[in-house]
Amino acid sequence: MNKRVLVTGGAGFIGSHLCARLLKEKNDVLCVDNFFTGSRSNVSDLVGNPSFELLRHDVTFPLYVEVDEIYNLACPASPIHYQRDPVQTTKTSVVGAINMLGLAKRLRVRILQTSTSEVYGDPDVHPQPEDYRGRVNITGPRACYDEGKRCAETLFFDYQRQHRLPIRVARIFNTYGPRMHPNDGRVVSNFIIQALTGEPITLYGDGQQTRSFCYVDDQVDGLVRLMGVDQDIPVPVNIGNPTEITIAELAHRIVAMCHSRSVISYRPLPQDDPTQRCPDISRARDLLHWKPKVDLEDGLRRTIAYFDALLTRSSAEIHAFEKVAS
Repeated sequence: MNKRVLVTGGAGFIGSHLCARLLKEKNDVLCVDNFFTGSRSNVSDLVGNPSFELLRHDVTFPLYVEVDEIYNLACPASPIHYQRDPVQTTKTSVVGAINMLGLAKRLRVRILQTSTSEVYGDPDVHPQPEDYRGRVNITGPRACYDEGKRCAETLFFDYQRQHRLPIRVARIFNTYGPRMHPNDGRVVSNFIIQALTGEPITLYGDGQQTRSFCYVDDQVDGLVRLMGVDQDIPVPVNIGNPTEITIAELAHRIVAMCHSRSVISYRPLPQDDPTQRCPDISRARDLLHWKPKVDLEDGLRRTIAYFDALLTRSSAEIHAFEKVAS
């Protein structure tokens, strides 16, 4: 029998790709989103599928449905979005986790929480293993997201210990690909849009800070593998690409790939912006037999093609491209 799978935040960037993957594996999918950062257009090509259902709902309110698995992705994930309403961001992470855990407890089903590499803050251990406790500024402007996700992790592991609930916690590192929000303020989407339109490339700080970018198909594969492991996993698991690159190198690479004449414009580094971010994925390799397959050059090529379509073509052509790209 097909599983009925709930995906909260399912109309978002990663969530929409996850919904498509689950449908491809012959599951029934209930996609829940309040459309704060998600978009109906991200799942418009799924709506006609009889195995797909779209429900507008905010996870800070209880949800009463019958499902066999839960992926909890609901939360704005870029600073420009989560800082717009920081109190609501914290509520989405914490109250949303409580509501989804309550649903999973009632149904006795497996639930996966998408946490974040932001729980490591501006790390002084590199690369970051899951047992590193992080260095987060709990009063800074990013804390609504960082601390909200840390508290959600605490809730998940307490539900596992106290109620024997089968939980999974994935710590997602920087993810990119088609369906990224064009105005989410993250470097890949920012640089591509600016390069394609000939605008100056906005580089914060000296550009020597590093990130590790994971293509969305690899990210989704990691999440599905983590959910599918048939054993208790009482620890978080990093899901990300361990190949590290400076932000300046990323900017120059995107300019070249877009055949752009954009120049680099330097701005001050935002408060608490991490200087290094790179996952230790030993645990994912051992537990999930997972590692990323899409290299940065190929992933950027697909993402640039998507944004080029977004800027120059009709919505029908964009959806047609998305099907091929994913």
